[in-house]
Amino acid sequence: MKKLWIILFPLLLLAEPPSVEQLFNIQTVKVKKETTGFKKKFYGLLKADEKNIVNIVPRFSGYIVKLYINRTYSYVKKGEPLAKVYSPEIFKAKEEYINALEFSKKHNDRGMVESAKRKLQLLGISDNEINQYAKNRKIDPYTTIFAPKSGYIFKKEVVEGSSFNAKSPIFQIVNLENLWIEAKISEPDIPLILRARRFYFTTKAVSGIFEANHPFLYPTIDPKNALATLRLNVKNIDKKLFPGMFATLYAKSEPKTMLTLPRTAVIRKMNRWYVFKAGEFEGEYEPIDVVIKPIDNKRYAIISGLKEGDEVVNNVLFLIDSDAQINGLF
Repeated sequence: MKKLWIILFPLLLLAEPPSVEQLFNIQTVKVKKETTGFKKKFYGLLKADEKNIVNIVPRFSGYIVKLYINRTYSYVKKGEPLAKVYSPEIFKAKEEYINALEFSKKHNDRGMVESAKRKLQLLGISDNEINQYAKNRKIDPYTTIFAPKSGYIFKKEVVEGSSFNAKSPIFQIVNLENLWIEAKISEPDIPLILRARRFYFTTKAVSGIFEANHPFLYPTIDPKNALATLRLNVKNIDKKLFPGMFATLYAKSEPKTMLTLPRTAVIRKMNRWYVFKAGEFEGEYEPIDVVIKPIDNKRYAIISGLKEGDEVVNNVLFLIDSDAQINGLF
């Protein structure tokens, strides 16, 4: 094995300025074991969880008789009435159901009753309301639309007295107890994200640290900016956070014990990584092939090639590299 010898000349007490060779000094550093992990910062945006967005779309046309919720962003609870409507189609279907009940009572024809009941169900009438008709044998010309989920009214497309068409949304309810946070990730950061074990974020609007979980990396990269999108779930039971808030997201790995060296102690040549290990004699340094993995912008993890306590050259590697190449040492 060829070795690199560095001969250091002592400085002479001369009147003239010292030369570069006289000033040249080699510093060394030891391979040490550290318990470390990475922490990376990204910027994200809070969004509503798509699972918690409900569009209320009547399956029939009609008219708004009364609005119980007449302001956008009002909060409603599940089962709370939203609007009283009149629909000729629904009114006719209710009459058919009552007539089928009366006919079945005389002729024992349950098939007609079930058919009329099924029609009401398909039009969006609740079983509770249908059972009331069967019990009282009376129908209400009006139909009440109830909130199917607790949340905020993000969209309201009708006012009192207006008409609406079947298949057209009239309300949108968004439950904010769970949110998403989406952050843009550069391609080199994707491996870090896949290794991260904890995600948390802060916002300017609300003080405190908020946890995020269930990371999901969208399986596509935007070709315009070469960025991927990371999505995480956020618990928001107290409803302090809102969609549209900007957030600073942190991804953090679990602490791990590993051998480390500063980046200045490692040099790359021909797609391989080398360090200069101190030899048996003073001034003797041997190029060693190592396998490394980046930790951060200051350190490498040593996977193989060295052990704890090994002493290697640190800094001024460009000088050693130049000398080694001239002498064909590696």
